[in-house]
Amino acid sequence: MAEHKLIVHEQAKSPISEAYRTLRTNLQFSKINEELKLVMFTSSGPGEGKSTTAANAAVAMAQAGKNVLIIDCDLRKPAQHRIFGKNRQGLTNLMVESLSLDQVIQPTEVPGLSLMTSGPIPPNPSELLASAKMDKLLETVKERFDMVILDASPVLAVTDACVLASKVDGIVLVVAAGTVRPEIAVRAKDLLEKANGHILGVVLNRVEIEEEHAYYYYYYNVADKQKRRA
Repeated sequence: MAEHKLIVHEQAKSPISEAYRTLRTNLQFSKINEELKLVMFTSSGPGEGKSTTAANAAVAMAQAGKNVLIIDCDLRKPAQHRIFGKNRQGLTNLMVESLSLDQVIQPTEVPGLSLMTSGPIPPNPSELLASAKMDKLLETVKERFDMVILDASPVLAVTDACVLASKVDGIVLVVAAGTVRPEIAVRAKDLLEKANGHILGVVLNRVEIEEEHAYYYYYYNVADKQKRRA
């Protein structure tokens, strides 16, 4: 069974769900003059909630009427199969066994949202993600879906996210409030940008709002590229 982490689907009127809808709006306006179809979610380190954030962002996009695919590109510690309660046949099966796209894309309980899980954990994740097969896959799904969300490994742990950084249209960095030192988050941002990645913004995760007595996901819209260069 799926873990109860799809709060945007299960509790659509909650403050957290509203915050995800704000995230959706900010993403839609983040690159007005350019196409935004491939969006990668990552974090500086493990345990910051990037997979749950990516999954709920995908749900919010689908609820807006988009045809959305989420791909679990965290080939070290995948989580999307657990979040959605699906089997593990997915990305690595497609890459290694030459399966068809339809054999590894699974429908979800959310209308308009499909899932490609990680598949079995391979011995060479970075090489698979850097391969020509991965490039071809991303070009194919861009044509087939309105939005493709990639859940990538943490930046500082392994090179996988930096390998993918230049292949996507934009990157969302998830930062856990109170547990990640600012210089660590800045280091992750710098590595992504050095890999020719475009940072769309930061999700400050697990911020406690006292009056709500609950944890709240809040989207912090960082300066766009022009402002950062000013």
